[in-house]
Amino acid sequence: MERKWWHSLTAYQVYPRSFYDSNGDGIGDIKGITQKLDYLKELGIGIIWLSPVYKSPNDDNGYDISDYYDIMDEFGTMADMEELIAEAAKRGIRIVMDLVVNHTSDEHKWFVDARASKNSRYRDYYIWADPVNGGPPTDMPSSWSDSAWEYDKESGQYYFHMFSVKQADLNWENPDMRSDIYDMMNFWIDKGIGGFRMDVIEMIGKKPFEGIINNGPMLHEYLREMNERTFGAHDLLTVGECWNADTEIAKLYSAPERHELSMVFQFEHICLKGDKWYPKPYRVRDLKRVFSKWQKALHNKGWNSLFWCNHDLPRAVSAFGNDKEYREESAKMLATLLHGMQGTPYIYQGEELGMTNIRLGSIEDYRDIESINMYNDRIAKGDKEEDIMESIYQSGRDNARTPMQWSAEQYGGFSKVQPWIAVNENYREINAAAQTNDETSVFSHYKRLVALRRSSDTIVYGDFRLVNESDDDFFAYERSYNGETILVVCNTTPENREFVYRGVAGSELLIGSRQDADISDGSIKLRPYEAVILKLA
Repeated sequence: MERKWWHSLTAYQVYPRSFYDSNGDGIGDIKGITQKLDYLKELGIGIIWLSPVYKSPNDDNGYDISDYYDIMDEFGTMADMEELIAEAAKRGIRIVMDLVVNHTSDEHKWFVDARASKNSRYRDYYIWADPVNGGPPTDMPSSWSDSAWEYDKESGQYYFHMFSVKQADLNWENPDMRSDIYDMMNFWIDKGIGGFRMDVIEMIGKKPFEGIINNGPMLHEYLREMNERTFGAHDLLTVGECWNADTEIAKLYSAPERHELSMVFQFEHICLKGDKWYPKPYRVRDLKRVFSKWQKALHNKGWNSLFWCNHDLPRAVSAFGNDKEYREESAKMLATLLHGMQGTPYIYQGEELGMTNIRLGSIEDYRDIESINMYNDRIAKGDKEEDIMESIYQSGRDNARTPMQWSAEQYGGFSKVQPWIAVNENYREINAAAQTNDETSVFSHYKRLVALRRSSDTIVYGDFRLVNESDDDFFAYERSYNGETILVVCNTTPENREFVYRGVAGSELLIGSRQDADISDGSIKLRPYEAVILKLA
C-alpha cells in the first residue's frame, strides 16, 4: 500500500461550541481552539476534525448550514479561521473540515430562493413533490421519527428532509448544484485545510420515491466526480460518515484505485449495543468479531478509521468501560485496545481525560434536538418520564457535548460565565490541568499510544491476528510486520486475570496501562482492566 501522511497520525475531533470559550460568552469559539493548539500538540495530535463552524441558525448545532462561505457569528470570523489553519500548520497539525452536503438549512440562500418561486434556478437544488391524496407523497419517516416531507404552503408542494424540517435535503441529481458544492469545497481547499469529514455522505445518492436513502445507485459516481473536481488533485484526508457500510461497501469507498475517499466511519461495533434508546449489554467476543472482520477485510485493500465515540455518541468510558470504580483503568484499556489496530484513530475531545456521561436534572436542561424530539414523542405515546430520561442518560448526544474540562476552576475552566450547557459536576476530579503532568494519567497514556503509532510501522501497517476469539475476559491480538510481532492484551473485566500465551517470556513492554506488568514464562497476570502492548522477543 502506498504510504500516506495520515496513516501514522492520530486525529482529534473538536466540537467548537464546547471546546474553549475565549471571549466570555459561554460558547466555545475558533480563537479558543487556537489558544489550545499547544495542548493538542503535547498530546501528539496531527489532525483536527473540526465540527461545523459555518454560518448556521443552529437548529442542529451547526449541521444546518446557511452559508458555507462564512463563519458562525458565535464562533468568530473568517480571519479567525484562517489564523487557526495557519497556527495549526506551524505545529504540524492539519485541519479537516466537516462537510455537510446532504442538506442545507432552510435559511440558506438557495432554499430561500427556491421556496419563493417554482421558477427559481435553485428550485431543483432540493427535492420537491406534489401532495398525494391530500398528504405527503410517500410515508417515509425522517431519521427523527416525524415525516420526511414538509408541506410548503406558498408553493403547494412538499420538500424532503431526512433530519429536522429546517434541514432540507439537497438534490444531487442536479449537476449545477453539484458544481456549486465543488466550488465551495475548492474554496476551503485553497484556504489550506487538510481534508474533509463528510456528514451522512452515504445519503447523497438517495432515491426517496423508490424508498432508497443510503447507498443509492449513483452514490459512488458522485464521489468519483467530487474526487476528480476537488480534493483528488491534492494530498488530503477524506472520511465519510457511513452508518450502513459493511466491509464490501467500505472497500468501494476507500480502495485507492477507485479514487473516492481515504476511509469511512463505520458503526458496526457501536451497533452491537442495539437500539440507540434501548441499549443492551454486548459480549466482548462479539466486539472482537467485528473489529477483527474490519481489520482483515480492509488490510491492503482500503483503510480503517478507529473510534469509540464522537459528538453523536455517548462517552467511550461510559458506553464501553466502567465509569465508576475503574474509570481510569477502563479508559486506558479502551484506548489501548483501539490504538493498537490498523487505521487512523480519532480521539473525541475529553476522551483523552476519561470524561464521562452526564445526568442532567430534567429535559429542560438538555439542548440536543434529537433527544428533545425523542422525549416529546415518547411522552405523547404514554412512556414513563423516568424511562425516557434513562435512555437520554445512556445514549443522548449531549453526553458528548458538555464543555471540555480544562481545570478545577469554576465551569471547568471552559468559560468565565455560565456555559451554553452545563459542565459535568466531576470536572474538579477529571480535568486536563490535573493530568497533563501526571505520568500515570489517562492523558499521558493516550500520549504514549499516539507516539507509538508515529514510530511503529508494525502498528501502522502490520497484519492483524486475533488471539482467543471466543474468550470474553480478554481482547488480545497480534500485529506482525517485517519479522516483528507486537502483542496487545486487554483485560476487559473488573477482576484479576491471567492470560496464557506461549513465548511471552523475554518480551519488551512498550506500553502498560499500569506502568508495569507481571510477565512470566507463558503468561501475563493482569489486574482489573489492565492492558499491555508487548514487543515479542
